[in-house]
Amino acid sequence: MDYTLSVLVQNRPGVLSRVTGLIARRGFNIASLSVGPTEDPTISRITVVVDSDPDSIEKITKQLHKLIDVYKITDLTDEEVIERELVLYKVNANSERRHEVIEAAGVFRAKIVDMGKNTMTIEATGTMDKLKALEDLLRGYGIKEIVRTGKVSLGRGSRD
Repeated sequence: MDYTLSVLVQNRPGVLSRVTGLIARRGFNIASLSVGPTEDPTISRITVVVDSDPDSIEKITKQLHKLIDVYKITDLTDEEVIERELVLYKVNANSERRHEVIEAAGVFRAKIVDMGKNTMTIEATGTMDKLKALEDLLRGYGIKEIVRTGKVSLGRGSRD
């Protein structure tokens, strides 16, 4: 099962390496990783998705709490969250099929961000399910390249 952890850490060099190294040393694959500063420039938020089981996630969380640079860890797996990911798709699109690709992108509220002679680059944001559905549709036109960010998640409502 995929677990999503939000880890607040000091915004300093090497912290990301220590956090991801701790997870990797325990033999877990990181399925998604996103990091950036928060509203406080001295703190970064690492959003990490790990395929694991409940006992192992608990062990990982306890080990992460021992790192001096870690302030707070929140398991967002079963929480109500807003989650998004960004994907760029470079798709085959000759002049005859270009309008079809544009229509397909429009259905998913994706944007055309670049056009070449025989390709188009589409930018899409959304949940993993939405992006997977768009990807499945675009495969019919021929995807040349895909690049994606890690998932970012934020709990819904106010937190006190």
